[in-house]
Amino acid sequence: MTAHGPNGSMQPTAPCTVSSAPASVMGLPATTTDRSAPMPESAAALNPAHAEALVRVIEGAPQVRRRYHFFMWTQAALQQLLPHKLLIAGAYQRGRKELVLEAFHNIAVPQPVLSLLCDARSQAVLLAQAAWVGRRGQPTCFDVASDAMPETSAERSALQTAGYVQLLVHGVARPQRVNEIESFFMLASPDREASPHELLYFDLLLPHLHNAYLRVQAVERELSNGVLPPRRPEPSTSGTLITAREKQILRWVRDGKNNQQIGEVLDISPLTVKNHIQKILRKLGATNRAQAVAKAIAMNLLAGSAVGDVGETAV
Repeated sequence: MTAHGPNGSMQPTAPCTVSSAPASVMGLPATTTDRSAPMPESAAALNPAHAEALVRVIEGAPQVRRRYHFFMWTQAALQQLLPHKLLIAGAYQRGRKELVLEAFHNIAVPQPVLSLLCDARSQAVLLAQAAWVGRRGQPTCFDVASDAMPETSAERSALQTAGYVQLLVHGVARPQRVNEIESFFMLASPDREASPHELLYFDLLLPHLHNAYLRVQAVERELSNGVLPPRRPEPSTSGTLITAREKQILRWVRDGKNNQQIGEVLDISPLTVKNHIQKILRKLGATNRAQAVAKAIAMNLLAGSAVGDVGETAV
């Protein structure tokens, strides 16, 4: 595992060793070992770039009130500390008497993977929770190939086929009742394992993730008159009207570039970029750039990377 940044003081580190779910938790199969890596004990290891990112994440958290706010917040400075392509977030819904999970992702994720990771009763989610509970509510790396999940498991096969080898998990439980989960988060990226320092960052940022996500839930419930909206927007035919050039621009917006920077990459003027963005907002029925990106991702319009798209034919 490489260091987090070229200018930081951290040296290359090995991936965090994984945790297996204990036998006594949630009635799940027994495992023989608990190989959890110790979490760094203090924030002294933070390099200046990561310290600055931590401040930006914390300062931005109170402004998160909608789902698309939450998504864009997790795609900005938080990525420097907790790099991920897929975030599963969940909160306990007392009306339903269950943990309700939903996915936020900046790449295309196979539907079977989304389905099982958004199902609080799936084997993968239960085992990830059990591993976390076994570590007494500490951030945990759950290895998909751990002995807790049989090799013949269809869920294990789906995750491994998509490249998901590890889930970085953390959550908030009621005081002194680690089994009674209030919120739960799982981070993953294809073919990538977390470093020990990411466990520290996850622990530092958990209160802000928890509060921001619960605020989103409360606001969304209020706006929908007490009924939770669908976890993922239904596909819209307006997505078919987005041109190749507009997709390029949306991908760069997703990556945090402004109009001037996008214009330099695509060799067009900032005004032309602005006009494209205005058209995108109208087509997607979005009120701002963040909402447009969130809708485009939900409609699977942004598969692929912006860097490789420069050569596309503009329309």
